[in-house]
Amino acid sequence: MIFDKDDYKAYDADLWNAIAKEEERQQNNIELIASENVVSKAVMAAQGSILTNKYAEGYPGRRYYGGTDVVDVVETLAIERAKEIFGAKFANVQPHSGSQANCAAYMALIEPGDTVMGMDLAAGGHLTHGAPVSFSGQTYNFVSYSVDPETELLDFDAILKQAQEVKPKLIVAGASAYSQIIDFSKFREIADAVGAKLMVDMAHIAGLVAAGLHPSPVPYAHITTTTTHKTLRGPRGGLILTNDEDLAKKINSAIFPGIQGGPLEHVVAAKAVSFKEVLDPAFKEYAANVIKNSKAMVEVFLQDPDFRIISGGTENHLFLVDVTKVVENGKVAQNLLDEVNITLNKNSIPYETLSPFKTSGIRIGAAAITARGFGEEESRKVAELIIKTLKNAENEAVLEEVRSEVKALTDAFPLYED
Repeated sequence: MIFDKDDYKAYDADLWNAIAKEEERQQNNIELIASENVVSKAVMAAQGSILTNKYAEGYPGRRYYGGTDVVDVVETLAIERAKEIFGAKFANVQPHSGSQANCAAYMALIEPGDTVMGMDLAAGGHLTHGAPVSFSGQTYNFVSYSVDPETELLDFDAILKQAQEVKPKLIVAGASAYSQIIDFSKFREIADAVGAKLMVDMAHIAGLVAAGLHPSPVPYAHITTTTTHKTLRGPRGGLILTNDEDLAKKINSAIFPGIQGGPLEHVVAAKAVSFKEVLDPAFKEYAANVIKNSKAMVEVFLQDPDFRIISGGTENHLFLVDVTKVVENGKVAQNLLDEVNITLNKNSIPYETLSPFKTSGIRIGAAAITARGFGEEESRKVAELIIKTLKNAENEAVLEEVRSEVKALTDAFPLYED
C-alpha cells in the first residue's frame, strides 16, 4: 500500500525536491516581506502531527462527531492562551485565515449592503477592508478613509467628519502597510459618535500588541481579528477576539456552520504552541528587537535623499519606501532585489499614481530577519544592500558583491540551528 511507504521522500521525489529547494531559498534569502515570519520547529511539529487525521465540526464540548475528547483539550489550550495573551473574554481559534476571520466578523456585526468605513488600500489598508475585488467590497457598501496627504498619518478629524457624512454601521481600523501607532481609542470615539460598531484587524501588529509594545485594540473594538502568523510568529491562520458574549455567539455561528466546516485541528494545535511561545518573556524581547531593527533600516534610508520613507518613519515592524527617484517603480525594485536574494514586495503608497501591479513603493518588514537573529547592525547592512542594488541595477559586478554579502549574512544566521 502507498500508505506503508517509509521512504516518502523517494516515493514522491518531485514534491520533496521542490520542498528542499524552498528550504534552500529561505535559508539563503533575506526575507523582508512584512507578512512573513519564521516559525519554531515546535510549531511545525504540531502542524505536521497526527491531529491532521481528525475531523471535529463544532466547538469543544459541542462536536458533531465522536472521538473528539483529545482535540477538545488541544483547542481549549489554544483558546485559553489567546484570551490570556490579549486580555479578551472570548476567542475563536478556528478561522483558516485572517480573511475568513474578517468575513465572520462582518457577518456577526452587519448585514449585506450596510455601509462600512475601512482604510483605503493605497493608504495602507487591506483587500478585506472593502476593496472592490474582495468579498468585502462586493457584499457591503464600503467607503474608504485615507491618510493626511501631507503627513501621511491618520487624520482623525477628517475621519470623524467623513463618518458623520456617510453614517456607517461599522468602522474598520487596522492596516497592512501603515508604519505608525494607531490610536484605537480615537476610532472608538468616532464609532460611538456616529452610532457605529468598531472592528479592528490587527493582523500585522498582533505580536507587538501581545508584547505590550503597541496599544491593544481589544478594550475598544467590538470585535478584534488577526492572523496568527506575521508578528505573532505562529502558523498561517486566523483568530477572533471579543469581550461581548452575544457577539462571541454570533462569531462562533459565523465560522461554523457559517463559512467553514471542520476546523484544522493540527493548525489549531500549532496556534496553541505559538501562543505558549508568545507568553514566554523571551517573546517580548523578540518583539522589541523587531521594532529596533525596523527603525535601524529606516535610519539608513533617511540619510539618502533619493529615497522617501512614507510618513517619515516607523513605530512598528514595517515601513514603506518610495523608490521612484531611483528605479521606474516598485515592481522593478522587487525584481532587482530578487536577483540578489533579498525578498520584499512592491507596495502602493498613499495617493498612488501607478497601478497596483507596478506601484511607487516597496514594503519592508523586520519580523523574519529578527527571528533569525539579525540585530540593528545587520539590519542597517540590509538597508545598505537594498540601496546598493537599486542604484547599481545595470552593474553585474556590484550585484555579485551584494549576493556575496547576502550569503555571508544568511550563513551567519541560519534559519534553524541543526
